[in-house]
Amino acid sequence: MGTVHEGGCLCGAIRYKTMAEPQRVTICHCTFCQRFTGTAFLVEPMFKRADVVFSGDKPTTYDHRSDSSHKRIILNFCGRCGTTLYLDLERFPDLLGLCGGTFDDPNWFSRGPGKCRHIFTRSAQEGVVLPAGVDTFEAHAMQIDETPNQPIVFAHAVVVERQR
Repeated sequence: MGTVHEGGCLCGAIRYKTMAEPQRVTICHCTFCQRFTGTAFLVEPMFKRADVVFSGDKPTTYDHRSDSSHKRIILNFCGRCGTTLYLDLERFPDLLGLCGGTFDDPNWFSRGPGKCRHIFTRSAQEGVVLPAGVDTFEAHAMQIDETPNQPIVFAHAVVVERQR
């Protein structure tokens, strides 16, 4: 497996290359990520800003304030086809959160124990499976002051169920 991996939007107007491994992979179950992806969660490999190179059109942006941290989250998407490519996070200014499904090979990075974590599992959709051995957090992995929260690590996979 090489270090350079490529991706882009549906129409090809915006392309990118990553020049390193992700710092970590975050799988976010918050309602904001559910809404903007249109699915159950966001798979977000996080890269140092300097390790991602973009080409083609300049992305269109949408600014949002986080409900929990009140920091800006800037969605960057293709103005032609609407594909969201990455998040620019005020809370983590040196990182970009790429949308995992936009890689040409979206399976190249690990989602297993070590560099992967699931956050905001308190709002995970019913039927989602939280894997064994991976750090999970009911809210964010860090408090607003950057103090780490204690993860929950399941010995066996857990299916999210909701009370009706």
